[in-house]
Amino acid sequence: MATAAGDRLSDLFWRQPRVLLAVLLVPPLLWLGVVYIGSLAALLLQSFFSIDEFSGLIDYELTLKTYRELFRPANFDIILRTTLMAAAVTVASAVIAFPIAYYAARYAKGRMKAFFYLAVMLPLWSSYLVKVYAWKLILAKEGILTWAVDGIGASAILNAVLSIPVIGGNSLSVSYIGTFLVFLYVWLPFMILPVQAALERVPQNLIEASDDLGARRGQTMRYVILPMALPGFIAGSIFTFSLTLGDYIIPQIVGSSRNFIGQAVYAHQGTAGNIPLAAAFAVVPIVIMGFYLWMAKRQGAFDAL
Repeated sequence: MATAAGDRLSDLFWRQPRVLLAVLLVPPLLWLGVVYIGSLAALLLQSFFSIDEFSGLIDYELTLKTYRELFRPANFDIILRTTLMAAAVTVASAVIAFPIAYYAARYAKGRMKAFFYLAVMLPLWSSYLVKVYAWKLILAKEGILTWAVDGIGASAILNAVLSIPVIGGNSLSVSYIGTFLVFLYVWLPFMILPVQAALERVPQNLIEASDDLGARRGQTMRYVILPMALPGFIAGSIFTFSLTLGDYIIPQIVGSSRNFIGQAVYAHQGTAGNIPLAAAFAVVPIVIMGFYLWMAKRQGAFDAL
C-alpha cells in the first residue's frame, strides 16, 4: 500500500515538476514570510506607536511622535556615531582586505592557498564573546599591546593618540579607537573572502591584454582589476557595514560609555521599557542599508554580480 502510494507520488512529481518545486519551496518561503518578514512588519508597526508620558504605557494610536524623538540631539548622536563607525570599519576593511585577497587570488598556490583559507577562517571558528573579551584584555592599560609599545619606546606616540579628543581615552580598551580595532578584527574575514572570490574571476587574458597594450601596472590595476573586483567589495561592504550597524556587544565591552544603535535598542526595550523607541532605532539600520543598496544599484555596482 505504502509502496503504491509512493510510486504514485513519484509519478506525479515526474509528470508535474512544478508540483515538486512547490513542495520544496513552500515550507522555507512560509518560514521566511512568517518568521522573518512578519517580525520585521511587527517591528515596523511598533515604531509607529508611542509611550504615554503620564502612565508609561504604550499608546497604540498610530503616530510619528516616536520617529521625531530620533532627531533629538542625544538620539541623533547615537545614529551618527554608529554610522560613522560602520563606515570607517568598512573602508578600513576594504583597504586591508585587498592586498591579502589579491595575493591569495593571483599568486598563492597549493598549500599556500590552503593556509590562506585556514588563516582567514580560523578566527571565525572561535566564540564571538571569547574574541571580544580577549581583545578587551589586549587593549587594556596593563595589556600586552601597551607592554609591547612600551618595549619599543613608543609609549609617547600611544599617549598622543589616546589624547585625541572624542576618539581617545584613558586606554585603548575604553576608547573609540579600541572599538574600531575590535570591529575591524571581527568583521575583516567577511570582506576578504568576497574580494578574493571576485579577484579569482578576473580573466588572466584581460591582464595580459592590458600589458600588451602598454598599460603600466598601476593602470591595469585601476582600469581592469579594480572595476572587476567591485562586486566583491560591494558584497563585503554589505556584510561589514550592516554587521557593525547592528552590533551591540562589542561597544558594550570595548569602548566608551556612549551608546551605539544596538545598545540603544537593547536599553529601550529592556530597562527603559520604551518598545516603540527601540523599534524606531531598529528601523534606522534597515533604512540606512536600503539607501546604501539603492545608491550602489544606481551606480551600477550590481551589474557584474
